[in-house]
Amino acid sequence: MARKLDVSRELQKRAEKLIPGGVNSPVRAFRSVGGDPPFLVRGERSRVYDADGNSYIDYVGSWGPLLLGHAPPEVIEAIIGAARNGTSFGASTPSEADLAEAVIDAIPSMEKVRFVSSGTEATMSAIRLARAYTGRKYVIKFEGCYHGHTDALLVKAGSGVATLGIPGSAGVPEEFAHFTLALPYNDPKAVEEAFARLKDQIACIIVEPVVGNMGCVPPAAGYLQFLRDITKRNGTVLIFDEVMTGFRVSYGGAQELYGITPDLTTFGKVIGGGLPVGAYGGPSKIMDLVAPLGPMYQAGTLSGNPLAMAAGLAMLCALQENRELIYSRLDKLSAMFTNGVLEAAREAGIPMIVNRVGSMFTFFFTKEKVVDWATAATCNTEQFGHFHRGMLDAGVWLPPSQFEAMFMSAAHTEQDVEESIAAAREALALVTI
Repeated sequence: MARKLDVSRELQKRAEKLIPGGVNSPVRAFRSVGGDPPFLVRGERSRVYDADGNSYIDYVGSWGPLLLGHAPPEVIEAIIGAARNGTSFGASTPSEADLAEAVIDAIPSMEKVRFVSSGTEATMSAIRLARAYTGRKYVIKFEGCYHGHTDALLVKAGSGVATLGIPGSAGVPEEFAHFTLALPYNDPKAVEEAFARLKDQIACIIVEPVVGNMGCVPPAAGYLQFLRDITKRNGTVLIFDEVMTGFRVSYGGAQELYGITPDLTTFGKVIGGGLPVGAYGGPSKIMDLVAPLGPMYQAGTLSGNPLAMAAGLAMLCALQENRELIYSRLDKLSAMFTNGVLEAAREAGIPMIVNRVGSMFTFFFTKEKVVDWATAATCNTEQFGHFHRGMLDAGVWLPPSQFEAMFMSAAHTEQDVEESIAAAREALALVTI
């Protein structure tokens, strides 16, 4: 049944007069899936609600960080308590060390951490630090991995860039990307060839240990260990971008799940309970190069914002206190959902591949096993668009892009999942083969 979106359409028209495309992040425009983007006004547990009164079971979760669902009481109370004392000081507050301690306790590879205001700032700063530490210039990233909109990293950057069909970004001089090597993910040979060609010149490898920005793509067996070994041999810094995977695929992130110790790690809004925050961290010998102790400069008035620190600490404490129950529940519900949708696709005769790591997953509309950007790009995005619109009409909120991961929260119920599978069965019946 088609939803009424009269209010959302009017809000979109107003926004388009004031904001480029009417949106503050491109994928929100729904250009790749079609239809009208609903304007959300409220979230509660596993659901979001739009300005027209429609309700949706949410598998976006603010793009991953809402492990406890929308508006968990402990996080909301922490934000309100902090806000009563002031929203921003641009000075040190006690809560910064409290959250730093919680993050470091959870991530064995980190001895020190620096808070920033976004995942983009975190990855940008980590790369700058890697260059300062090694005295080298070249950076290896992987096709389909997105590490924020820093100029030098908008090279084959997956997700929003791929969704809009943009090859990179206008306004980025070629010289800015000269020292960025974009290699195929899950391809050890390509990495070996890069190190052979640029011996002693590669500052770092930055990688999403489980990719989320070309859809969910896990590492091949032994691939992360290969990256760890080759970077160690060559004196190169290994950066795990855990903006999506941190505290998501396990409490200790992908590095705990796969047993790999990177040199630097970056995090995003999950450590702020969904508020704008990021962080980068690692061993003291590297982190002590950051100003004011060392020569690598990075700063920000909102870094360590007290509202984000309070929300993040509440989130991590709740995860830690109920760790086994939460992560087993996330895995169980995610398996139930993905298996149910895959079976529905088979019944409908729709080619579909499902990739899942814990509570992070993607339904790829292709018959090819998806292991890198080349195989992800074989997806039938038109079919995904039909599926997306059908799911919205049935009250299920999915990312408006084939090339984005989906997420389960601890607030979802078995009934939510059963309703979502039933919706998928109806939506897949409308997809043209």
